[in-house]
Amino acid sequence: SSLLVHLIFSTKRREPLITAEIESELHKYMATVFSSLKSPALLIGGTEDHIHTLFSLSRSQAVADLVKAVKTSSSKWIKTKDGRLGRFEWQTGYGAFSIGQSGVAALKRYIANQKEQHRRHSFQDELRLLCRKYGVGLDERYVWD
Repeated sequence: SSLLVHLIFSTKRREPLITAEIESELHKYMATVFSSLKSPALLIGGTEDHIHTLFSLSRSQAVADLVKAVKTSSSKWIKTKDGRLGRFEWQTGYGAFSIGQSGVAALKRYIANQKEQHRRHSFQDELRLLCRKYGVGLDERYVWD
């Protein structure tokens, strides 16, 4: 069986720290972390302040544990890439939504077009829209850090 997950998380305070210089390499690094956790990433994308990932969750892995491992490892990696990023942090929380196989193609297009999407919507607006779309409650007192 396969559980497909759309994962979203941002940099701390949505700071625009994912520069063009590190973006592609960061996505590749994160893909290796997902693979090492037996939960391969099908696509990773995003903008300068957040990441979207479509991945297949291993049956032996809890989403929270996987997200913690990916964030911890990638945060350490980012800090080694640029001295100005020595204090880099991801936000505490994340959004994780299960995706049916029939929605994969549309989600891949959505992730691939993130930069275009964010000419019109902020990360906060996007997360609000996705929570409504997926029927997930959002308590904004605990989301934005």
